[in-house]
Amino acid sequence: MKLFACQACGNVVYFENRNCGRCGHRLAFLPEKVTLSAIEPAGSTWRTLADGGEGRVLCANAELDACNWLAEAGSGERYCRACRHNGTVPDLSDPVRVAAWRELEVAKHRLFYALIRWNLPLKTRVQDPAHGLTFNFLADNPAQGQKIMTGHDNGLITIALAEADDIEREKRRLEMGEPYRTLLGHFRHEVGHYFWDVLVRDAGHLEACRALFGDDAMDYGEALQRHYAEGPPPDWQQHYVSAYATTHPWEDFAETWAHYLHIVDTLEMAAEFGLEVKPSADHIGGLSARIAFDPYRAEDFDTIVSAWLPFTFAMNSVNRAMGTRDLYPFILSPAVITKLGFIHDLVKGVAKQRSASPRVAALV
Repeated sequence: MKLFACQACGNVVYFENRNCGRCGHRLAFLPEKVTLSAIEPAGSTWRTLADGGEGRVLCANAELDACNWLAEAGSGERYCRACRHNGTVPDLSDPVRVAAWRELEVAKHRLFYALIRWNLPLKTRVQDPAHGLTFNFLADNPAQGQKIMTGHDNGLITIALAEADDIEREKRRLEMGEPYRTLLGHFRHEVGHYFWDVLVRDAGHLEACRALFGDDAMDYGEALQRHYAEGPPPDWQQHYVSAYATTHPWEDFAETWAHYLHIVDTLEMAAEFGLEVKPSADHIGGLSARIAFDPYRAEDFDTIVSAWLPFTFAMNSVNRAMGTRDLYPFILSPAVITKLGFIHDLVKGVAKQRSASPRVAALV
């Protein structure tokens, strides 16, 4: 994630901010420029101070305080590039569910920031009724004994509204024995299943993917039952980024995909602050890193992982000094780094191909 500043007064602002805390200007995100802009009323539309553009409209979900993005100028779209992928949203007459949905939208918009940075192919259900990417935000129905499970099915990603409850999410994390469970993590994982379909299965990379992640033809239901009955193999950390990744090759890919997004977006934020890891103790080796590059544009994964490992060791140490859990409680073995490199090459290859074709890029 980048650092953003209000163009009206120079105040540093967050990606999720609706207004500048210093000058009060309204703020909105311009997805095509990947920047947050101060905006001013221009009749029934808005003028963007970031580029002097006019005639912009806020996403329709801004009226519900669930979005701070702008729709494309002159597009006639009511929703922004992130919200037009929404399918079912919660009952808007229920303030508790609306509040939970807003929390989920924060995570979803951060996901789309990364997908847009890479210029990855994104089709809505309108563009592709059978396979388009869409999100259903669903609530449990205790009266009918219905408990919503977060998951993916052929482009349809279901997000359980209950995950927005910090207490419920922490309860599930402990029950599942997970070191990490966040809303953003859910979105990054589930969209990994979608991009396995799009970038692996449908793009001729299936055999290369199977060589690293295993045969995805194995029965998924049986694999899931076996995982919950037996748990991961004792040596799983040598081959997988998480215990859940051992379940099935699909889950291994989705978990690895999610971690690639974790790494790149976090390193971009570190680079924006000019962070450098340089231990003062002379006898400590291999822990230095100067994060002065754009990980979204890094040509090789070695550059990324060489900065990530020292950075996370430093940040984990800082977190422990505060008595909190590690920022990144995972081990990246050589086998996992190879899998992450596969994801990197996959993403970079598609991004280059699409960027070289203005017509294709315009269809994102």
